[in-house]
Amino acid sequence: MFDINVWEIIAIAVLALLIFGPDKLPGLASDAARLLREVRKMATGAQQDLKDSLGPELGDMNLSDLDPRAFVKRNLFDPIDGEVNDLKKTFDGADDDTTDGKSSPPPRYDSDTT
Repeated sequence: MFDINVWEIIAIAVLALLIFGPDKLPGLASDAARLLREVRKMATGAQQDLKDSLGPELGDMNLSDLDPRAFVKRNLFDPIDGEVNDLKKTFDGADDDTTDGKSSPPPRYDSDTT
């Protein structure tokens, strides 16, 4: 989700330590964690309210199915991948069917044709 590496996290921590000081920093961290918990609880509650208001017909619908990226991948790319895999299996199976598990002798070498 966020593209933050380790050095950026360390820089943010040092900056927060310099700005707020070692006395206030633990209290601010706990306040931030409490705020994050409350936001998650509100999001979960809103999601549950939406499912309840949709009724039993659409209550079991997964909201991640409405994501446009997932929709495109599921409806455009997955069927193509399935067809490609079927074709690969067909051609791989055709090679196995011609040999019947027996190895054929190598062709004879003719020095005049080369």
